[in-house]
Order: sequence, then C-alpha cells, then structure tokens
Amino acid sequence: MMLLRQSQVKWIILAVLLFFLLSTLSMFQVITSKCNNSAAECSCKDTKSHKDVVDTPTKDISDHKLCIIVPFRDRFEELLEFAPYMKTFLHNQAVQNEVWVVNQADKFRFNRAYLINVGFHESSPSCDYIAMHDVDLLPQNPDLLYKYPEKGPLHISSSELHPKYDYPTFLGGILLISRQHYAQVDGMSNKYWGWGQEDDEFYVRMRQAGISIDRPAGIRTGREGSFRHTHSSKERKRDNAKCYNQRNLTRRRDRQTGLSTTFYKVGSKKQLVVDGAAVNFLDIQLECDRLITPWCNCTGAPPDKNTPDRTRDEDVVVPLLRKNKKTVT
Repeated sequence: MMLLRQSQVKWIILAVLLFFLLSTLSMFQVITSKCNNSAAECSCKDTKSHKDVVDTPTKDISDHKLCIIVPFRDRFEELLEFAPYMKTFLHNQAVQNEVWVVNQADKFRFNRAYLINVGFHESSPSCDYIAMHDVDLLPQNPDLLYKYPEKGPLHISSSELHPKYDYPTFLGGILLISRQHYAQVDGMSNKYWGWGQEDDEFYVRMRQAGISIDRPAGIRTGREGSFRHTHSSKERKRDNAKCYNQRNLTRRRDRQTGLSTTFYKVGSKKQLVVDGAAVNFLDIQLECDRLITPWCNCTGAPPDKNTPDRTRDEDVVVPLLRKNKKTVT
C-alpha cells in the first residue's frame, strides 16, 4: 500500500477544490445564459400579444356617452343581429355606449313608450344622452352619426330616409336625445298600449316645449340604402286593436302621464354577451291604471265603436297623412 506524503495530500486537496470551483462557475454561466434567452423570448411574446389586443378607434373618443334604449318583446332573433352589428357600427364612430334592452315581461299589451321611460330610469346615469332605438332597424350608411346631439334631438331615421314612413312629423325608429331634453318634456306618454302614435305624441310634446328636431344632412343613400328594416309584418303582426274609447282618448297630447308617472317592477337584471357585444337585459313588469287606460288589455273587452273625433287643434297628435290624394285624419 502506497503512502502519500503530507505535501502531496495538500496538492491533491487543492486540485479537487479548484476543479469543483471551476465546475460550479461553468454551470452558473450556462444557467444564467439560458434564463436570459428565455426572458428575451417571453418579453417578445408578451409584446406581440399586447399589440394584438390594442383597440384603436378610427376617431377620437368623445367625452359623451350614449345609452341605447331598446323596447323589447319576443324579438330575440333580431337582438342576436342587432347587438354585434351596433357594437361594430358605433366602434367605427368612436361612440362610447351601453345597450339596454327593456323587455316587457307582463301580460299587458306592448307599450313602447312606457318601456323607453323605464329604460331612461334604469340605464346608467353616466350616459348623458340616449337613443330610442327599434331593434329591427339597422343603420347601413356610416355617415349616419350617433354623436352627441349638440343642436337638439337628432332623428336618425328621418322621414326622408326611413324605408317605410315618410310623413314630415314622423319621429319613430331611432331618435337621439339628451337626458336634459327628455326630462324637460317629462319623457313619453304611458297611455299608448298596442301599436302606434306614441312617437307622434312625443313630437307634439317637443314642439310645444319649443325644442327643435334635427335630421341627418348630406345622406345620399335615400330610403333604399340608409337602413335595413328586419321586421316582417306577415310573421309578426302588429297589435292594432282598439277597445273601450281608446281611439279618441289617445288622439290628443297626454298631460296625465309621462316619465314622472312611470310605475313598474324589475323582475331581473342580466348582463349578456351576444357574439362579443355586451347587453344589459331587463325583465320589466309594467303597471296599468285601468281607470286611465283600460285598453292595456283588450282581451274580452268591448271594441272601440265610438264616433271618431275629427276635430283638430294644437294638441292633436294624429298626423295628417295623404293616401291616394285623400287626407287621412
């Protein structure tokens, strides 16, 4: 057995320690290099991902915010198209907006104006203007601007552009109005159960309040290309029934009901996402004062056979229509 001298043992120990030290330094360098490369790769991927989700509007975002109020009942097919379509349309105009669908969940006849009043109350107060918007009317021309109506209420679907209605005082379809102006006229009448004339009554309210109505200018697409009207009168028949004395009692400006007399119950509030578009969906049960509007339910009620009132004054809301060169009152 060979015995090592003390000096030889020292050199062997030093050699082992030196080898261990060099090996450790080498491993540390390799690990550090891999981490740096990995970090660089991660940084690049994060940067690329961040660019992909950046949303750059085509115009400067306005300080104003729009709440779209959609009176609603049994129109889910139209809503599936409306929500994503309007999201893209308004994104291209850099219009901040929220969509509020007000679904009438009670058993009474449909009341569009009543639901719009509810939408005004329930929608976000951060919106300084609203759009009274039919779910079956889609703007096709990008020059139909939904920006804040500085000059006064803006009737987007004016009588010159709407595909169906062309009388001068027509105010239905799509109307932009500031919260201030809507509250000034106490909103819309709650008396119009069934189809029609609630927008004609609203026109008289604004006219008597001295509020002028603006309309889109420079739109060259006319009635054929400005809007797409998705309603089918054959598949979805309108409720044109008249019972009790409904016809004469809704002929003139309503001074009994409005935004301040809107009574209802909220059944539920849901936040839906329709093909990437956020929708606030409200189930609403309206209240009907049968002493004022017994025609909220015409089932089993006597039909309105009262002699029609043909007189005219500044409170009459029924528009003068010309059909086959005859004036219809």
